Amino acid sequence: MKVLVTGVAGQLGHDVMNELAKRSYEGIGSDIAPAYSGIADGTAVTGMPYVQMDITDSASVERVLSDAAPDVVVHCAAWTAVDLAEDDDKVEKVRAVNAGGTRNIALACRRLGCKMVYLSTDYVFDGQGEEPWQPDCKDYRPLNVYGQTKLEGELAVSGNLDRYFIVRIAWVFGVNGRNFIKTMLNLGKTHDTIRVVNDQVGTPTYTYDLARLLVDMIETEKYGYYHVTNEGGYISWYDFTKEIFRRAAAMGRAEYGEDRLKVIPVTTAEYGESKARRPFNSRLDKSKLTANGFTPLPSWQDAVERYLKEIDF
Repeated sequence: MKVLVTGVAGQLGHDVMNELAKRSYEGIGSDIAPAYSGIADGTAVTGMPYVQMDITDSASVERVLSDAAPDVVVHCAAWTAVDLAEDDDKVEKVRAVNAGGTRNIALACRRLGCKMVYLSTDYVFDGQGEEPWQPDCKDYRPLNVYGQTKLEGELAVSGNLDRYFIVRIAWVFGVNGRNFIKTMLNLGKTHDTIRVVNDQVGTPTYTYDLARLLVDMIETEKYGYYHVTNEGGYISWYDFTKEIFRRAAAMGRAEYGEDRLKVIPVTTAEYGESKARRPFNSRLDKSKLTANGFTPLPSWQDAVERYLKEIDF
């Protein structure tokens, strides 16, 4: 199986390439940079084939995919800077990447007859209520530009292809790039008190674990919409932060101990408005995974522990 992966300079693309290498599949990485620009960690992705591709340029997409002739495209590339996406001078660019770029890839996949995996987000919903969102729910009401453009990407995939996996994820962290865990660990070094919102609820997703499941998926014909995060229950960002520091302290990092570092729960309103509205309810129902024979991800608690052992902090 030959698999082209977009966005390999990001957290998930990096891990998908490494998972493909583990299973001896032919992986080709791509991104906007002339050469691989992700973390130089010596893992398989750093030495695997790479091709430059601008997903917003339909001619670039057609040329790269035609030359590569993949069996599957795993489309990880996206504009993910949620607040920046709200700036008037950025909206067109965000739409060009998340909606237009995804459409370009979907059309190329249709012409070539290959499978496509599109990574989406709980932000396609409005985040109201407390019930977990079902993967086949069509009650789309995105709150911000990021969510709206990712939804437009979803519709471009489902409207042009039959052989697709639309996989919604949330609260993502991985070794290659910035994320919430790294931000909290850095803040914990320089602050003795940190305020974290306690009224936005969801579950984290470790890209190392997610990559395994995505490759499991592309080995099948079980197409459709899926929700994927780690197991371990629904939590707030405050709960997540407490566990990050607890596990860091247990690894001997005294600066993250409760006697030195206090985490204070606050509401979204108390924390202060960000440019982009955030969903309160990011609970995703993942039961479709087991119903279709896929192995769920390990618990997020276990994922945090493994992740902290992987990174320097």
